[in-house]
Amino acid sequence: MRIGELAERAGVSVRSLRYYEVQGLLVSERTTGGQREYAERAVDRVILIQELFAAGLHSKKIAELLPCMRDPDGGPNELATPELVTELTAERDRIDQMIADLTTSRAVLDDVITTATREMPG
Repeated sequence: MRIGELAERAGVSVRSLRYYEVQGLLVSERTTGGQREYAERAVDRVILIQELFAAGLHSKKIAELLPCMRDPDGGPNELATPELVTELTAERDRIDQMIADLTTSRAVLDDVITTATREMPG
């Protein structure tokens, strides 16, 4: 599929797809006319890349991680090094702390809302 179709199907911009290629996260073939063409599995890969970015990982870490993730057929891929596992564990711990901080912030807001609601005339 062409770059525009992949962008539409994966819900990202064409610019993002070009960036992913520059960062080594996504690969395309080139037609004789020089246009990018992507395999069907590129849709799932782009969605996965987006999820990893949303989790707070940066492109270098994603590039290290992608080859270690499960193969398209669902079989395990054993390229993960102990160092990468350590780094990913630290990333997970960072995300857990962010979740805890957000939960605390939400609780404070809930208290303010409850107090303000009780004090409203009406």
